[in-house]
Amino acid sequence: MDYEGFFSDSIEQLKAEGNYRVFAELERHVGDFPHATRHAGEDTNEITVWCSNDYLGMGQHSDVLNAMKDTVDLVGAGSGGTRNISGTTHQHVVLERELSDLHQKEAALLFTSGYVANDAALSTLAGNMPGCVLLSDEFNHASMIAGVRHSGAEKRIFKHNDVEDLERLLADIEPGRPKIIVFESVYSMDGDISPIGEICDLADKYGAMTYIDEVHAVGMYGPRGGGVAERDGHMDRITVVQGTLAKAFGVVGGYIAASQKLVDFVRSRASGFIFTTSLPPAVAAAAAASVRHVRDNGQEQRARHQERAATLKRLLADAGLPVMPSVSHIVPIMVGDPVLCKQVTDDLMDRYGIYVQPINYPTVPKGTERLRLTPSPIHSDEDMGQLVAALTEIWGRLELKWAA
Repeated sequence: MDYEGFFSDSIEQLKAEGNYRVFAELERHVGDFPHATRHAGEDTNEITVWCSNDYLGMGQHSDVLNAMKDTVDLVGAGSGGTRNISGTTHQHVVLERELSDLHQKEAALLFTSGYVANDAALSTLAGNMPGCVLLSDEFNHASMIAGVRHSGAEKRIFKHNDVEDLERLLADIEPGRPKIIVFESVYSMDGDISPIGEICDLADKYGAMTYIDEVHAVGMYGPRGGGVAERDGHMDRITVVQGTLAKAFGVVGGYIAASQKLVDFVRSRASGFIFTTSLPPAVAAAAAASVRHVRDNGQEQRARHQERAATLKRLLADAGLPVMPSVSHIVPIMVGDPVLCKQVTDDLMDRYGIYVQPINYPTVPKGTERLRLTPSPIHSDEDMGQLVAALTEIWGRLELKWAA
């Protein structure tokens, strides 16, 4: 077999479809978020970032930076091993305590990323309970799909946010079998929010566990930043909360929070936890500082964040741009074609110094390609005005479809 030829043909097919991904090489500047320097070969230019998941700008907060730098000076760079073999540092334990407190759960468990947390936790839970059935929302993240698949357990997919379809599936399962309902709070490509209370009602009725992915909500919703489940008063009804430290908290890593026994079960059996080196202690210390700040002092940031998102949606709609319905901080704009979607983002970057990454298949279904804007509390009215003006010009020039 011509291996190199196979790889080359596959890449050329992606390019022809408009689905080949090009990475933007960025250099962020402390204290100047959301602005950054873009490197393109030997050339550089200044840009404004409109698609970062550092939703609150905590990746540059002084508390976070000082915690990271102080910890490096105190204990060095790496953790030195897996959690079982010399890699459980004091900083890891402190961070897990902060996370369990954030979600008002008995315990929390750190993973190297949110993806690994979902894959490891779901595959471990469902794969070790005889006869377990996983009921998964059709729009769940790839990491949740991987965990469902890797569990080897029976799966049933319910229509997105459709509690009637979920109940139909639950009613068809033998009452004594273990069941886990797997869903997200904020769906990051559409910006919609799941009916958490209704899902919990069904879990109570049919004796199911609930597993919620709050990665796009932790830090940003609820009086303490515990997520949408906290905001809506359902946090105590959730069996497992999964979250990330890489978005609103501005660092890196993932976690679950649940009962002490459930966390101990995953800790003792999950290969994705057992057989990997733990996060550097400086990362754990920085994440703990971020969690403390966002939990205890972040209400003003959360309010500003929601105001910025609402303002941007209004400005885009007033300009006639096809903003998709969203009840969260995610602001998607429909394009519907992968080649045109990339053309829009290329023009934004090259002509206007505005960075938005095109969202194409397989992240979203074919025919629903879009821009995904993530305003932060730090984006100014001037930033928004420049973005809306640039999009309006590009939409007209490329003769794209305006809002109905």
